[in-house]
Amino acid sequence: MTQSHMGKSTITRYDEFTRVRTEMAFPLRWENSYVLQGEDGWTIVDPGPRSPENEAIWHEAFEELGIRLPDIASIVLTHHHPDHYGLSGWLQQQSGAQVWMSKAASEAAWRNWGGAQQEPGTTDFAEASIALCRLHGMTPERLKELPAHLAGFLPQVDPQPEISVIEPGLPIRFGGRLWHPIETGGHAEGHLSFFEEATGIILCGDAVLPRISPNISYSPGGDEHPLRSYLAGLRTLGALDVTKAFPGHRDPFEHFSDRTRQLLEHHEQRLNRMEELLQGQPKSAYDICISLFGDSLGIHQLRFALSETIAHLVELEDRGRAKRYQEQEVRFGLNKTE
Repeated sequence: MTQSHMGKSTITRYDEFTRVRTEMAFPLRWENSYVLQGEDGWTIVDPGPRSPENEAIWHEAFEELGIRLPDIASIVLTHHHPDHYGLSGWLQQQSGAQVWMSKAASEAAWRNWGGAQQEPGTTDFAEASIALCRLHGMTPERLKELPAHLAGFLPQVDPQPEISVIEPGLPIRFGGRLWHPIETGGHAEGHLSFFEEATGIILCGDAVLPRISPNISYSPGGDEHPLRSYLAGLRTLGALDVTKAFPGHRDPFEHFSDRTRQLLEHHEQRLNRMEELLQGQPKSAYDICISLFGDSLGIHQLRFALSETIAHLVELEDRGRAKRYQEQEVRFGLNKTE
């Protein structure tokens, strides 16, 4: 492994391929993009969020790696979140490369950010997200912070790319390697990990991360049971014979199956803790969120924390361990059987 520093970013050359780190907001700080050379040209996996700084990072990276824009054959996306998807349209315009992702992920991108049939910024995702937070008890003071926060994502994903769909169950070849796309949910609809059976290498995006737990969000218009989907995906991924994982954040890691088991345990512990917090009168998801994470989070982290809290409460409800009460806002209580 060799590293070279250029500006604020780092290129890391592994035996398998090259990582380019692009900048993003605290607390994650950077996103991992992977660059692979194949017979038909170069492939970029998850190019990062669009910003002037990240555009400059890519221009410097192309110069250092000796890549001409016409040599980029494909851009492969694990999922639709801005820190992975954002620069894909810009890179497509620059290079003419095809952009590949799952059908479900492309539908989530259109739903959240506005698609080919909509003008940029006309998506109702922000309005639906604010309504969801209000329904689950977020205070008026924090609700006022959401419009500006949500509007901040749109410049990170403009322009929208034209998508080519990765068919489920069919191997895909890029970067001179044959990958099996594995679709899982929970963190993002249609999230794809790419597993090379011959070597045991996996490009796992945000499905499995070392040291931190991927956010599991209940999102308007999305999966109604995201934690259930995520846990099922962890079991699927954990059964693979992975030798080395290249994640969307932090550094590559081994002991992949062990990490999937740790994440399964983490969510069971979180479910047990939430069940304890439901003692007494029914509570809103926001009440539970503040009990778990405190009331000093910035609006970005607070929205994720609330969305993850809702996902866990829905799972408790699915398991018959909690009951939903709904009037003007949703509250959850213990499901006490007579």
